[in-house]
Amino acid sequence: MAPTILLTDYAWPDDSIERSVVEAAGMKLVTGPAAPAAAAEIETLVALHQPTGIMTCWAEVSAASIAASPALKIVARLGVGLDNIAVQAATGRGVWVTNVPDYCVEEVSDHAVGFALAWTRGLVHFDREVRKGRWDPGSAKLKRLADLRCGIVGFGRIGRATARKLAAFGCRVAAHDPMLKGESDGVACIDLEGLLRQSDIVIVHAPLVPGTHHLIDRTRLALMPRGGLLINVSRGGVVDAEAVAEALQSGQLSGAGLDVLESEPEVPQALLEQQGAMLTPHVAFSSDASLAELRRRAAEEVVRVLRGEAPREPRNQPGQRSA
Repeated sequence: MAPTILLTDYAWPDDSIERSVVEAAGMKLVTGPAAPAAAAEIETLVALHQPTGIMTCWAEVSAASIAASPALKIVARLGVGLDNIAVQAATGRGVWVTNVPDYCVEEVSDHAVGFALAWTRGLVHFDREVRKGRWDPGSAKLKRLADLRCGIVGFGRIGRATARKLAAFGCRVAAHDPMLKGESDGVACIDLEGLLRQSDIVIVHAPLVPGTHHLIDRTRLALMPRGGLLINVSRGGVVDAEAVAEALQSGQLSGAGLDVLESEPEVPQALLEQQGAMLTPHVAFSSDASLAELRRRAAEEVVRVLRGEAPREPRNQPGQRSA
């Protein structure tokens, strides 16, 4: 029988790209609901269809889901982060876990810089004002981006792209990454507290792992120069949204550009009430080009593994149990 691949969910209109790759390889695609179902529902789907491969966008692929299909060989994330996949359970059962780590580097870094420009030029604020019938150019308190100090938290592919783009505007850029010291790609890598103290704009590109949950909290926001901007285009849980709302209310922050929230899709009322909050619905990764690349590459990775080949983007070493 042809191998079965389960697509748990998808954040686009259909499954046409995934289906074309899978079926061209002589395999069968089964698709779950577009919106991510609860973990228990995914477990039921896995038990029903017994897939040898799983592709997931936002839905949780739990340890129980991985155990429900003894023939499972790969769980592929349609994205970068792996926080919705039980990686340790997959590793212990000999199942590959993969992602597509570089499909949206340009999009996410563009989004971060876009938030910075919207803040320095008052784009969101004045759009709101004009729509309310207020035409008051004399109230503008805008900033020159080239005069500002920008700190990047997390200096991987996307952080480096953001630094490159900010440098083109003349910004002074520093970075913090626990894996780096000294200078990297011409950017000084310093400790987090030092970065926060010197940065007018702080951009978060850090992954969500146990050690980064609420990495940016009340204490660390208080280190920033008063009236600064915080941008988060990584994972919602890295930033304490309640602390951000409080900082906006007090004036410690004058702006926050948030593409991700720990509570998404629910938006805390405290954030909605803050004029300085710029909110987008977890779309920093998205463009026509990035989504087509993501979907194709994720499906090709599953097909590759099911044909007996090694994955190109492995995030674990199957069969190696953690101590």
